[in-house]
Amino acid sequence: MTLTKNQIIEALKTVTDPEVGLDIWTMGLIYNLEIQGDMVKILMTYTTPFCPWGPQLNEAITNALQDRLGVSKVEIKITFDPPYKIPDELRAMLGV
Repeated sequence: MTLTKNQIIEALKTVTDPEVGLDIWTMGLIYNLEIQGDMVKILMTYTTPFCPWGPQLNEAITNALQDRLGVSKVEIKITFDPPYKIPDELRAMLGV
C-alpha cells in the first residue's frame, strides 16, 4: 500500500492535544511530513518547550500512524524554530 499525505493528515487529526482538546493538525503543531515508503518523518513543535504532554503526544502519533495505516516506522523531530504560534484560522475559531 502506498501512503499518501492525506492519509497521514487524517490519522494525525485523530491525535488530540490533551491540554487544548483539539487535534494536533488543526492546531498547527505539524510543520512538515515526509513519507519514505512505509516510514513517516514528522517535524513538529509543542505549544511550549516545557510541554508536559510531549511524550504522550509522540506515542499517540506513532500509534495512530501504525495502527490506522500500517506505518512501519515513525520518526518525530521536535523543533521550536519557529516558536509555536496559534494559526490565524484557529484563533478566529476560538475567538482569541
